Amino acid sequence: MWLQKLKKEFKGEISTSQKILKEHSTDASIFEVKPEVVVFPKTYDQVKFLVNFINKHKINASLTGRAAGTDMTGGPLTESIVVSFKYLNKIKKLSTKTATVQPGLYYRDLEKQMNKIKVFYPSYPASKSLCALGGMIANNAGSEKTLNYGQTVDHVNKLKVVLSDGKLYELGPLNKSQLDKKMKLKTFEGKIYRDMYKLCEDNYNIIKKAQPKVHKNSCGYFLWRVWDKEIFDLSKLFVGSQGTLGLWVEGNVNVVKKHKYSRLVTVYLKDLKKMTEIVNTVLKYKPESLESFDKNTLMLGLRFMPEIAKKVGQNLFSFLWSFRREAILTLTKGIPVFIVLVELTGDTKREVADKASRLGKDLDTQSISNLIMKNENEGEKYWIMRRESFALLRDKVKDKKATPFVDDFCVKPEYLGEFLPKLYSLLKRYDIKPTLAGHAGDGNFHIIPLMDLKDEKVRKKIPIVLDKFTDLVIKYKGTITAEHNDGLIRTPFVEKQYGKKVVKLFEKVKDIFDPNGIFNPGKKVRGDLKYAMSHIKNDN
Repeated sequence: MWLQKLKKEFKGEISTSQKILKEHSTDASIFEVKPEVVVFPKTYDQVKFLVNFINKHKINASLTGRAAGTDMTGGPLTESIVVSFKYLNKIKKLSTKTATVQPGLYYRDLEKQMNKIKVFYPSYPASKSLCALGGMIANNAGSEKTLNYGQTVDHVNKLKVVLSDGKLYELGPLNKSQLDKKMKLKTFEGKIYRDMYKLCEDNYNIIKKAQPKVHKNSCGYFLWRVWDKEIFDLSKLFVGSQGTLGLWVEGNVNVVKKHKYSRLVTVYLKDLKKMTEIVNTVLKYKPESLESFDKNTLMLGLRFMPEIAKKVGQNLFSFLWSFRREAILTLTKGIPVFIVLVELTGDTKREVADKASRLGKDLDTQSISNLIMKNENEGEKYWIMRRESFALLRDKVKDKKATPFVDDFCVKPEYLGEFLPKLYSLLKRYDIKPTLAGHAGDGNFHIIPLMDLKDEKVRKKIPIVLDKFTDLVIKYKGTITAEHNDGLIRTPFVEKQYGKKVVKLFEKVKDIFDPNGIFNPGKKVRGDLKYAMSHIKNDN
């Protein structure tokens, strides 16, 4: 009955066709959840209408926002109403300092405009050619630039959001005087500010202590970013919240000036235990990026060399020839277990060349193999291999499926030498063969196992390994998800990460903003592992 009313009353686009429902049943995760209907609002008022429709008719339905659908955790999947931001995809304003954007805007389209004024938005993910701003903010995306520039939460200034009363609000930084004015309002907005201020004040020390002491984090709600005794900012809470507190429709974010020149130094690591030593050596040179990928990812890249060559814009022969120095190094030194990518930047060619030369000599004295790329173009092949590894696994490997579930840990870089061998040992114990790539400078890596999800025995490994993986990460004082978020797969393990007291606070946050549970239920809090496991795709 309510669906028929929605079709009549909703002024935007709406669909219940099997083709559209199927397209919105999956993302880049291992899950499949079929929605009841997909709506495509074209205005902010139409987003408000959807919330008001549920409130008015008191129906058992929920709203789950979706942008590009590249989430790796099942975050935008629901059995109820998918709100696609397909049409809310504009750049409202762009300057050399900030951009005002809508959630359906693809990063690649923003990047084209930013390139014209020589700026960039630094927290783009590896999937930057596919993703949209909606998911980047909802998941607190990080990037190869996070080492220097921080994560998405560090770049969001203000958000316009539709809350559970069906009204549009602007969230941003408030001083105490401005906060006091908000708290005096006799409205739903006023109640949110009063309740959230009380929660943050009463539990200030617990909240601050709960924050993972790592460079990146997307687990739980970012309560520690809301109140620092001077500034109160609820927009920081919305970043990484996966649309569970409301739907953001417009955001103002920082952009930064590009450095004029860069040079890539590739480091070839033969012993995982030396990873910490390498990272410490490289960090002294203040790299723009410090990335890495393992031997399995390298082999994958070699296997699909024609596709990578096409991405770089070269014919296969020319592309293979560009690896001649690497081939000689491999023949003389052997295949590395890890390749570390060090991007050095500056405003003059001499500055960058000098940095690269000094780093190369420093590594040589430690008997660590390395190559300095001759120019920016020569290094691009490595970035393509690093960024495209998951897409290659997902699209090209047919017998098994890329299975992201332990895919996004972060520990302090100083622990990597100990942590990585234990991680590989854990996966080997359960006969799981992964590729591993990530942000070495941040201690953040992405593990993508290849698994046959048609096999019930293989599927049963997932919660067992995830539980043991969580224990290992916690032992090394890390986070189980640095930038991919909780979603269906990790929400059931958030309590293990933070403990019962902090999770109770997260649940209070959810109830303050969403008392009727209409925004993306089952993500961030009150996750159901049995539900998640029952919705794993069993097709390859």
